[in-house]
Amino acid sequence: MRIDLHTHSSASDGTDTPAQLIRTAAQAGLDVVAITDHDTTDGWAAAFEARPPGLTVVPGVEFSCVYVAPEGRRISLHLLAYLVDDTNADLQAEWQRLRTARRTRGEQMVDNLAAAGYPISWADVTGLAGDATIGRPHLGRALVAAGVVPDVDTAFRELLSSRQPYYVRKPDTDVFDAIALTVAAGGLPVFAHPLARRRGPVVPDEVVEQMTRAGLVGLEVDHPDQDADDRAHAARLARDLELIGTGSSDYHGANKRTPIGACTTDDAQYERLLALPAARRPVSG
Repeated sequence: MRIDLHTHSSASDGTDTPAQLIRTAAQAGLDVVAITDHDTTDGWAAAFEARPPGLTVVPGVEFSCVYVAPEGRRISLHLLAYLVDDTNADLQAEWQRLRTARRTRGEQMVDNLAAAGYPISWADVTGLAGDATIGRPHLGRALVAAGVVPDVDTAFRELLSSRQPYYVRKPDTDVFDAIALTVAAGGLPVFAHPLARRRGPVVPDEVVEQMTRAGLVGLEVDHPDQDADDRAHAARLARDLELIGTGSSDYHGANKRTPIGACTTDDAQYERLLALPAARRPVSG
């Protein structure tokens, strides 16, 4: 089977609506696709409704997290929460806090860019985002529309990354709290792109071991932002810790150049994931 366990719709920072995302997955020949928008389950219902026969939809959420090292250094990381109870009040409250923080952070970054002379306004960003959870890709699209940069990738690299002066840090969830919340809500936590060094610092293997003891069940091994050496490292780490090794495109529609299904999950690893007890089941039939 062709299985892609990490994609985004316009409910967060993708450009495909949830229904379009499902059609894109079907047209690409996928058998299984997970919808994993940032800090929201808002796209689930429309994705389920659009599912054609023969395609399985795995509901999930990508959780914005941070690891704080003993010396105080902060490292951003993401947790994929699969098959979680979307009615869980604690989880929804934390995701709402994160969505609010994303919006506040976005406004502050727009103010920073505008103060530096870039032709961008908050109205430009909200006009592009609509009702979606606002993220930096929406700022990137506004900068593209204003002719500042040719594409969203360039916007991130030159203006929106944590290395740039316009960047504002948001108050993400401690990763161990995120794992606990996910597990308490019957979800299956998988560490997204753990060695995506082009995004910034990554946590050492010892932290992944700690996350595993806290309830982590999987590691995203095959991801477009991880090179061959790091994928091999992640695969070894997953085997050593007896974690499920997944693979995914992290598809964002036109916001990224990576096509859906660019990286996929092995059938056996997917079956291991499904064998674990969870609050929900994939939608199929």
